[in-house]
Amino acid sequence: MNSISQGDDTLQGCEIIMGVSGGIAAYKAADLVSKLIQGGASVQVVMTEAAAHFVGAATFQALTGRPVATQILGGGEYPLGAHVQLAAAASLLCVAPATADYLAKAAQGHADDLLTTLTLAFPGPTLMAPAMNNDMWAKPSVQRNVETLRADGVHFVGPGTGWLSCRQQGAGRMAEPLEILAATEAIWTTEGT
Repeated sequence: MNSISQGDDTLQGCEIIMGVSGGIAAYKAADLVSKLIQGGASVQVVMTEAAAHFVGAATFQALTGRPVATQILGGGEYPLGAHVQLAAAASLLCVAPATADYLAKAAQGHADDLLTTLTLAFPGPTLMAPAMNNDMWAKPSVQRNVETLRADGVHFVGPGTGWLSCRQQGAGRMAEPLEILAATEAIWTTEGT
């Protein structure tokens, strides 16, 4: 499944917003960002406040060479609003991990932080990699949110089945970075500009 080798440029010209929501799988997002960069993409990380409890912004800044965006308003860097300017500059939005909370907000059009506001403002292709406890993933409400997002044109990768951080086995494990990379490449190849 590994479609990338060192120096591959499959994603050349692709400006990716990498959304990281607050779940334990956020640690895998760092590996994914590294693989996206190696594939030729430019990556702007947008983290939720909860994500910062699992992985630090300094990790993503070192990998991307860019400051991590976390605030809807603030500073002079984005005078039109970070959600507007980042959305206008991006080719693709990838959210990994996409927690149950994030999926619910995205499905219902909530905009209470930068990532959810950006999700609403972004007009291009979106890929989400769900990650949560197996009991949460099985809930009808979560499945309804996923179906709503699919109907809205959102692409999904995973979740996988296996050992979860809650010490249970089941569905809900975030797709591996190489699987998310392959899905990103497929979207970029077919829908990219």
